Amino acid sequence: MSRATVLIIDDEPAHRLMTRVVLHDAGLHVLEADNGPGGLNILRTKSVDVVLLDMRMPGMSGMEVLPRITEREAAPPVIMLTAFGNVGNAVDAMKNGAFDYLTKPADNDELLAVVRKAIEHARLGSENRELKKELGRMRETRIIGTSQAMLRVQELIQQVGPTEANVLILGESGTGKELVAQQIHEHSQRSTGPLIKVNCAALPENLLESELFGYVKGAFTGAVQDKPGRFQLASGGTLFLDEIGELPLGLQAKILRALQERVIEPLGSVAPMTVDVRFVAATHRDLSAMIVAGNFREDLYYRLNVLEITIPPLRERQEDIPLLVNFLLGKLGRKNNKTVRTVSPEFISALMTYPWRGNVRELENILERALILCRGESLSMHDLPDSFHQAGLVRAEPEAGEDNPLEQAERRALEATLQRFDGHRERTAEALGISRRTLQYRLKKYGLIRRS
Repeated sequence: MSRATVLIIDDEPAHRLMTRVVLHDAGLHVLEADNGPGGLNILRTKSVDVVLLDMRMPGMSGMEVLPRITEREAAPPVIMLTAFGNVGNAVDAMKNGAFDYLTKPADNDELLAVVRKAIEHARLGSENRELKKELGRMRETRIIGTSQAMLRVQELIQQVGPTEANVLILGESGTGKELVAQQIHEHSQRSTGPLIKVNCAALPENLLESELFGYVKGAFTGAVQDKPGRFQLASGGTLFLDEIGELPLGLQAKILRALQERVIEPLGSVAPMTVDVRFVAATHRDLSAMIVAGNFREDLYYRLNVLEITIPPLRERQEDIPLLVNFLLGKLGRKNNKTVRTVSPEFISALMTYPWRGNVRELENILERALILCRGESLSMHDLPDSFHQAGLVRAEPEAGEDNPLEQAERRALEATLQRFDGHRERTAEALGISRRTLQYRLKKYGLIRRS
């Protein structure tokens, strides 16, 4: 209650004063307006948790103000204030979106009880909205693929996620190593804690140590106050060290100590500090070759590599490309406020033949370019970059039926995913990122309906 803000919209100064005193004494912040337009203006400029709205006011009545509030996104709950004889109108207001009503003058205990309920209602609504956003973010970061290699990756994530084992993720640039790290964290017992990411290749060597371990005031010129490092920020959660192969040898020794002893020493400090983190690392480099060359510590490698997950390059799982296209176009369409309803078979055929040196990241880049430049709601060969045409990857439009590469790949994906989930349609639809109705349509289209 202490941080909540209540807006009183009431043309009676005496009633506003009495209500304000009661709410202030309960630790609430109070805003006031003596008419509807004034209250609506406050709502446009201030954050409000609950509105107390008088039913009868000159100019714009409470019944006229109510829809102006409730139509707003994330609208605060509205408590109507009414004289005893107008209770019927207040009930009508509740049918039109009001949270509750009080008769004037309201009993202080009743007033606070209803306001508390409204604040709790607003809090739950806010949490639900945040949960939906988080679920949306999770949907945006799902691992897409029904190829055997990607099913194995997903299986390993589910197996290792709930453990405390360190994980080493291997794969070319753009394959989705960071996404796998995020999925491991979300499947772990630490999922409510932070996931702190450090790109070891993106920070200069002279800054990397202070970023990882932090420093104390006076550790060096410019260190005017203590600064926690990424190890400390990841306490209770997961620390993801991306591009671990870029770590200088000196820092590798300090990372090894943190892995072995679960302690660090911030720069300028002589007091060891215990860290409670789970380690996940990733690299596109061949660490075994780096060990032979003397550029990577063998003991650190074995500490990091309790379990290894290798992500295959996109060119080795071409059957996943139609699913990725469907998923990425939805994601990119929301981002760019554009919709693509159809994709020509020749477009898919070209994508499935392309070498994809940049893997899924390159695919996403090309799809976003095509989405932005296409003139209608269909992607065709004309929306592909010149490099596809110059390489002779764009073919004539195939005939409908079995020669259509998009339909072939889609059917294979449906069959593989159905088999994976033993024919369970809801789980199959979820894994493919489509609705159950769409799944039903495609099963019928390809004659995959199981008949009893």
